[in-house]
Amino acid sequence: MGLIFFILIAFAVAAGFLWTLQEMIFKGKWTYFIFFLAAFLPFYITTLSVTFLVTRSPMIVSLFQVSKEIIVLTAGLIFVIYQKKIFSYPLRMQATDWYLLAFMGLAIIFLILPIGQSSFMNKALYFKSMFIPSLIYLLGRNTQFGEIELKRLFQIIFIIAIGAFLMNLVENYLLNAHLQQFTGYALFNAEINNIEPQGNYNLTWTFETTNAMKRLGSFFSDPLELASSVLMGFAAGLIWFLTSERPHQWKYLVVMLCCIGSLVFASSRASFAAFFLMIFFVALVFKLYKLIGLGFLTLLLFVAYVLFFASEDFYYYVVDTLTMADTSSIGHVVEWVMALESMVSNPFGIGLAMSGNFGSVNEELRVGGENQFLIYGVQLGWAGMLLYIATLFSGIWTSIRVFKNSDNLNLARMAFVAGTVKVGLLLPLFTANVEIYTYVSWVSWWMVGLSVQEYSRIKLETNRNEIVI
Repeated sequence: MGLIFFILIAFAVAAGFLWTLQEMIFKGKWTYFIFFLAAFLPFYITTLSVTFLVTRSPMIVSLFQVSKEIIVLTAGLIFVIYQKKIFSYPLRMQATDWYLLAFMGLAIIFLILPIGQSSFMNKALYFKSMFIPSLIYLLGRNTQFGEIELKRLFQIIFIIAIGAFLMNLVENYLLNAHLQQFTGYALFNAEINNIEPQGNYNLTWTFETTNAMKRLGSFFSDPLELASSVLMGFAAGLIWFLTSERPHQWKYLVVMLCCIGSLVFASSRASFAAFFLMIFFVALVFKLYKLIGLGFLTLLLFVAYVLFFASEDFYYYVVDTLTMADTSSIGHVVEWVMALESMVSNPFGIGLAMSGNFGSVNEELRVGGENQFLIYGVQLGWAGMLLYIATLFSGIWTSIRVFKNSDNLNLARMAFVAGTVKVGLLLPLFTANVEIYTYVSWVSWWMVGLSVQEYSRIKLETNRNEIVI
């Protein structure tokens, strides 16, 4: 069975990889890299796990590992090659561009200078994890997509959201086990990542609550990545529901319901809270006040479910969460305190690969790691954390402006998703190293880049009209 899964996965990834390279290299469609990322990244860890389970070859696993970076770097290279007048390429810098450039410039300084106790190789690997999403933002910043291509990306997001929920149903009702218990996930972690199996299910503690209740991750790397990623599916389904004709709205309602179902199966407290934050943000900023009632009704239904229908384990899981009585909540606080102490003692940072849960961070050197803001603050100092926050919030603000002012419906939809997802991820950013969740992180940064480009166009046209008048 494992061999069959491997053959199917390997064929699908190879076919997608080669098709994308063909479109980029021979047709100059470097923008198509985003389709490969959106379709491949949700299955990334599952692909690596099954590959290692069948082949036991780190070299073959590494081929799948680097495929995503190869696609992104190739897209960047072809973008440069296909610019006939690269040195006269118009640069209309916006606030988000400046903040991101300053953030990455600071990271380069920390990479080059002998700061911190991590090896140069570990620092380089960590820098790569910051550089790739920044490059993806840059590529999104220069992407010109038509209606069909924008719709294609939305369709991929919808398929991923529905597929994740269907896999949750299989895990919960047919397998009565995590998918990762059959894919070689624990073996892959032990042999490749040097992470020994933990918890009652021999995976990691992330796959269960403090009372050993299952938390399902579908085909994503873990329940936390699933919960963060379906926020993007919900936002996409919501905006299509709100902007489509009534006969077609039911399709997007299905997408939203599937995303809510996956949130329940993942049992991520931060993502639950982020879901309601996202709804209220959308209602207030975009003046969709009926959503406040919908959000409140959903909250009441959830409370009723917990009180009258949920299992005893789930009931106490919710109670312990609200009272901060479980070890997971306490663990978050401990990590935050450690990170803040480091930032107070070392306000200019202690170096790359010194905080967070990324693979190149040595556990013996790690300081903090369960808050994305503090992770950057520990490594790059207060300046690095503030630049990251400025990049994030300016991207949200710009996306909102594009949604309100763009005359291109699908670009406005994309900007809506970009802004709402980044807002929705604010709470998970406080409790996890969310930027390592490549699907939601990379694709949403691409959306932000696309939104900034559209904002630049709108701003330029507005200025021209004012001059003409």
